[in-house]
Amino acid sequence: MVEKTQTIPNVENQYRNRELSWLQFNARVLQEAGDPTVPLIERFRFLGIFSNNLDEFFKVRYATIKRIAEAGKGGRSFLGGISAKDLLEEITQTVIEQQATSLRILSKIETELQKENIYIIDEKEVTPAQSKFISDYFIRKVSPALVTIMIGELEQFPSLKDSAAYLAVKMVMSKEDETFEEKINYALIEIPRIIDRFVVLPPEGDRQYIILLDDLIRHCLQNIFSIFKYKSISAHMIKITRDAELDIDSDLSKSFIDKISKSVKNRSAGDPVRFVYDKSIDQKTLRFLMDKMGIDTTDSIIPGGRYHNRRDYMDFPSLGREDLLYERKDPLPVPGLNLQGSLFEQIAEKDYLLYAPYQSFSYVVKLLREAALDPKVTTIKITIYRLAEVSHIASSLINAAKNGKEVTVQIELQARFDEAANIKYAEQMQSENVRLIFGVSGLKVHCKACLIERIEKEKIKRYAFVSTGNFNESTARIYTDYTLFTSNQKICKEINRVFDFFEVNYKIKKYRHLIVSPHYTRNAIYSLIETEIQNRRNGLSSGIKLKLNSLSDFKMIDKLYEASRAGVEIQLIVRGICCLVPGVKGMSENIKVISIVDKYLEHPRLFIFNNAGSPKMYISSADFMGRNLDNRVEITCPIYNTEIQQELLDTFEISWNDNVKARIVSDKLDNAYRKNSKERLRSQFKLYDYYLDKLNG
Repeated sequence: MVEKTQTIPNVENQYRNRELSWLQFNARVLQEAGDPTVPLIERFRFLGIFSNNLDEFFKVRYATIKRIAEAGKGGRSFLGGISAKDLLEEITQTVIEQQATSLRILSKIETELQKENIYIIDEKEVTPAQSKFISDYFIRKVSPALVTIMIGELEQFPSLKDSAAYLAVKMVMSKEDETFEEKINYALIEIPRIIDRFVVLPPEGDRQYIILLDDLIRHCLQNIFSIFKYKSISAHMIKITRDAELDIDSDLSKSFIDKISKSVKNRSAGDPVRFVYDKSIDQKTLRFLMDKMGIDTTDSIIPGGRYHNRRDYMDFPSLGREDLLYERKDPLPVPGLNLQGSLFEQIAEKDYLLYAPYQSFSYVVKLLREAALDPKVTTIKITIYRLAEVSHIASSLINAAKNGKEVTVQIELQARFDEAANIKYAEQMQSENVRLIFGVSGLKVHCKACLIERIEKEKIKRYAFVSTGNFNESTARIYTDYTLFTSNQKICKEINRVFDFFEVNYKIKKYRHLIVSPHYTRNAIYSLIETEIQNRRNGLSSGIKLKLNSLSDFKMIDKLYEASRAGVEIQLIVRGICCLVPGVKGMSENIKVISIVDKYLEHPRLFIFNNAGSPKMYISSADFMGRNLDNRVEITCPIYNTEIQQELLDTFEISWNDNVKARIVSDKLDNAYRKNSKERLRSQFKLYDYYLDKLNG
């Protein structure tokens, strides 16, 4: 075991705070929305991603910090030197500034859309012809789905749904109205989630018109409240975000599925952590709502624009305008791996690497479908973390079980925000005789692996695929991830040991090839870094190249600092959280960090260690975060095939040399784009061309 590295002397701010670093990542997403070179409708969608990210951040991270603050704990030791209370205030201020930026960007995008004859109108801009269409649409589709609550007369305020958008309606009653004692009354209208947020109106000539569902409802307020006599009526949007932590029932008589299902349902009653409101709402209405909802000073109170739940912009209609979208590029085949032939026969000959979405995810589904039908296949074992809404993976596994294969699925029911979907699939697979394992007590199973056993020449031969991302057809179109297909029996044998650990987890398995969390990853990575340190000191070639989603573990950062001080050159591509501070003399001057945010979500974990010129390379499901190293089951898989090693090195270098969408991560926290005099290189576009050249070469 490598000795624990000592704290670096005389250097302030050794670590960035995790939450503030994450907000910097979300600012990079917002940069994409504001980038005039990004197609217009795609810019809308980046605004939606920015908003959706914020929702999840408040449900999980802000809620956690709030609990620390309410418990009276400072939290400085694991919050990067800032107290929980101060951190809450800084988060709120940062988010207010980012929200203001997002509103300015939204206004610019809408102005640009008008130049393309696309108009987003509100209820005051509706023409008589559009009004007739809207009234009919409201009666047919919207009115039956509306939930309207008269809150002025209620003794107990209703519990608002997490992240749902509501119109807070204020009515100033006429003198002759005797319905209410109060002359000012209030109602809440829940914006239905089952109806598209953007309603496309009939075109007029070359012009296309869209109205948001919120404004369509505002236009029809008279229809909703026609039984009341009021002098004036107004509606302003509000939204509440709740703590998303699951409270797992300890009742031993209940199944694990039942416990998680109940906990997910109870999540809607979690404590509020963020309240967003239309800043043009009158103060009396705002105070009334906040008092009734019990919003207090530890909650994040965000004055916003007219519209909330801008995450819905992720589904902004395309309107048939392909010229306002990214050019569609079909996923490429993997060179030498023929979907028309038997994948087993081909993988038996050599390993293959799939890099989605540049290459087709169909190979994963095809291999499972082939396994489901192949009479030689006896067993399929797979881990599942997040499935697509309509999952061909799940249907293939069920098909295999129907054909008499022994199918074992380790499904993670506590995959954040996908619990309900996984419960649905777990129940479906269970009813079809698929054997389910619900993980290891106290550990999430986050690794992505599948093992298939086949009888060949009267012996069991194993095949496997291991991935850096989920076995999910939907996300495979927008997340970049590596998947290794292999019949290396040593690796396959150790993947089987991981599945054995799920069943008998009081026995800790040993591995010579795989690096497996929670027992081995931390020390194995320490050891690999230490080898680079010793090689550098001994005059041998050294270097570390890492591609990660997040880097937040302080001890791992200390080890990288130690390598930097020894003179090891370290290149880091970190998409999201980066608590490491690069480029500080005496601490990290040999570490450079970039982050790439572009068309696709960068998701692979790739580790490359120079190893005195004989590189050691790994793909992994694990980031360098405490939870991945110590509290989850993760697989880091070695790459032995030299062709694939070169491919991984090539793809890393293409990403590292990006000078269009790469941002420099530095102590300035300004998300500055990397600019240089070299030829423009946009890595995600270049990677597609790289694989296209491989096919044509």
